[in-house]
Amino acid sequence: MYKVMLIDDEDNLQQAIERLLVANGYVYVGAKNAEEGMKVLAREKPDLLLLDVMLPGTNGFDLCARIREEGRRIPIIFLSAKCDIVDKSIGFRSGGDDYVTKPFDATELLLRIEANIRRHKDTIDFARSHNREGVARIGDLEVRFGEYEVRVKGCVVPLTTKEFEIVSFLAAHPGKVFTRGQIQEYIWGESNDGCKPTNNITVFVRKIREKIEENPSEPKYLLTVQRVGYKMADRVKE
Repeated sequence: MYKVMLIDDEDNLQQAIERLLVANGYVYVGAKNAEEGMKVLAREKPDLLLLDVMLPGTNGFDLCARIREEGRRIPIIFLSAKCDIVDKSIGFRSGGDDYVTKPFDATELLLRIEANIRRHKDTIDFARSHNREGVARIGDLEVRFGEYEVRVKGCVVPLTTKEFEIVSFLAAHPGKVFTRGQIQEYIWGESNDGCKPTNNITVFVRKIREKIEENPSEPKYLLTVQRVGYKMADRVKE
């Protein structure tokens, strides 16, 4: 079961969404404001967050930005009565993954939840099934899925959101080769039809190597498979 959290101060909406989620096989947790939400988020470690924009005190946009500043990559879906493009733009720029306008159809909300969880499914499932810590260890490299953190020789590596998503995606499948198009589809939710450029993946890989590899020109973690794509090593040669 996936765990979905809602931060919203409306009791009726909390109850309605709880019933909807539980009836469809999800575990539900809730909070009514930003401060309570941050505590519950840290304690419960949900797989996805539903976030109301008009919260008392700190609004949802600012709370989302705060969550991202702390390095949390949890999928975030905004719920809001505001439907103009300006508010949606603010939501996405603050770090949101999706935006649902109130009043919303229950079926649509479920579909949005399913789509966002599906996009992050590999990382979530790996963290759950392989060990309690949710850590992939490859030599001196550690990918801490639950903490959204990468370490090399015990030191935290300052990766951007997209850099972490690429590393965690590959580390969830050590030894498996992915094309640039497959990586692009996972990270951005876009399939490559042969027309979309995938050079940005190459740029991201270069930047990641500069941060995690001792010698970026001779990588031992993030490896290139010629004419195919990239993979995360399943073991490191000493």
